[in-house]
Amino acid sequence: MNYFSSNFKLGILGGGQLGKMLLNDTRKFDIYTCVLDASNEAPCKIASNEFHLGDLMDFDAVYNFGNQVDVLTIEIENVNVDALEALEKEGKKVYPSSKTLRTIQNKAAQKLFYIDNNLPTAPFSRFAYLSEIEDTINNGGLKFPFVWKAAQFGYDGNGVKVVRQFSDLEGLPTGECIAENLVPFKNELAVIVARNALGETKTFPVVEMEFHPEANQVEYVICPARIPEAVAKKAVEIALKTSKAFNHVGLLAVEMFQTQNDEILINEVAPRPHNSGHQTIEASYTSQFEQHLRAILNLPLGRTDSKVSGVMVNLVGAEGFSGNVIYENIEAIMKLDGVTPHIYGKKQTRPFRKMGHVTIVNEDLNEARRIAEEVKKTIKVISE
Repeated sequence: MNYFSSNFKLGILGGGQLGKMLLNDTRKFDIYTCVLDASNEAPCKIASNEFHLGDLMDFDAVYNFGNQVDVLTIEIENVNVDALEALEKEGKKVYPSSKTLRTIQNKAAQKLFYIDNNLPTAPFSRFAYLSEIEDTINNGGLKFPFVWKAAQFGYDGNGVKVVRQFSDLEGLPTGECIAENLVPFKNELAVIVARNALGETKTFPVVEMEFHPEANQVEYVICPARIPEAVAKKAVEIALKTSKAFNHVGLLAVEMFQTQNDEILINEVAPRPHNSGHQTIEASYTSQFEQHLRAILNLPLGRTDSKVSGVMVNLVGAEGFSGNVIYENIEAIMKLDGVTPHIYGKKQTRPFRKMGHVTIVNEDLNEARRIAEEVKKTIKVISE
């Protein structure tokens, strides 16, 4: 198949920042791209060859879009899986597959998948309704504290809450959910695995994620993770075992906990480019986005090691600001060594909305982390 400067069409479901960054690489390779998104303001709109307006959860919108392209991929999991399955039955190449997506879309199904495949994960209980949790606590079948997770449609810290008392359950969605044991962990780690249709796999270095205490969002991604070699090796092995179990094609970001006694437990996975891999654009020989393209097009996978240490800072909307976005002090951070801002192209900001990220590269990881702190303190995402 000739993908380059040809009639080949790559379809991307979702027009957000992950798609926008993927399009940098489709343009580098001159691969023709079509994007489907529900918003006319989607960041992908300006960079794709064709932009289609449509609801990603609507069967007809996804099915009809899929019929116009040669290979279909995603940049967000919340898409109509039945449409993808119908397309696959007609011979369309869809990566990740509808089967993989169906499992990953539902957190309860995802957790059961780990148990079935002997993959380490925190103990959990599954509930059809939120009200069943209270009954189970009252009957002694569940103890505080635990982590409540909505089974579907959670993202960026939404749909996850630490529950320490009954009042923490108030106001949560009433539908299907899981209650997971609260893991006292040392670190949150992630490994991105790339796999093509031939089964060739490569892993990016283990990264460490530092979270915002209130928003449950990643503030910093640190590469390489500051952990012992033996722990890193274990994390990579578990990520590869997870990838093999899913038999996925494309990227699989495996988020994990490193427990106090250095066990590795899988938290959750994402079958696409991921926040924990953004530093690869500046710090690695092959970015996660180029690697995703290589994997889904069944091309040889690129080199995954880092050229230099990298730290990524998420830029999220400041609290108390909503409306037309303004990036304050962006010139000040660009004066700092090894700093590259990425602005996602969302015109409207609101508290904690992901608006961009900044990568800091440095030969010295500790220095990169120090500069990252300075970036975080300096730049502000506010509104008019």
